[in-house]
Amino acid sequence: MKKLVLAGILAAAGLTTSMNAQIQKGNWMVGSSLVTSNFGLNTGGGYQINLQPKGAYFVEDNVAVGGYVNLGIGKSSNTANTRFDYGVGALGRYYLSPGEQGVDNLLNHGRWFFEGNLGVGGYSISKGGNSTTGLDFGVGPGYSYFITPNIGLEGLVKYAGVTGFGNTGLTSNITFNLGFSIYLPTSKAKQVVNDVK
Repeated sequence: MKKLVLAGILAAAGLTTSMNAQIQKGNWMVGSSLVTSNFGLNTGGGYQINLQPKGAYFVEDNVAVGGYVNLGIGKSSNTANTRFDYGVGALGRYYLSPGEQGVDNLLNHGRWFFEGNLGVGGYSISKGGNSTTGLDFGVGPGYSYFITPNIGLEGLVKYAGVTGFGNTGLTSNITFNLGFSIYLPTSKAKQVVNDVK
């Protein structure tokens, strides 16, 4: 029994140490968010699904910069026009360290972070509906729970907006995002690239 308890403690300590190592300078993060998804449950109900692939490189411990692509489609009902969302740009993340400014981890295997993005994006609605293209931006807090040392399940609440040209000058909303990210040391990323070649 003592060996089992000791093995459990060492495994937890190893997971926490590995988790901290994943957000250190020189590592990569790749993942995706499923953004503002909803499905109507009534007959003829609508849907809205956005997919946002992301990739970032840790330029410093706890600080990652990279890019994103936003692709989405939706309808408010079976008879409504179809809405297409799109965007591409840069993103940045800052992960809070345990104990930083009194911030404690909600769970032992997770990290709070702040994410911001800036790029070009917009939306268009079929059959002559409103549209806009311009500056795509967003900011908000999130939490990544590491189910393994290299894979994090993420939740993110984000203020997102598009301002620019078209029928609508500024559109903004609050999005609730769920997704995952894979954290790779640079050596592992190089190995994956070599395997693809």
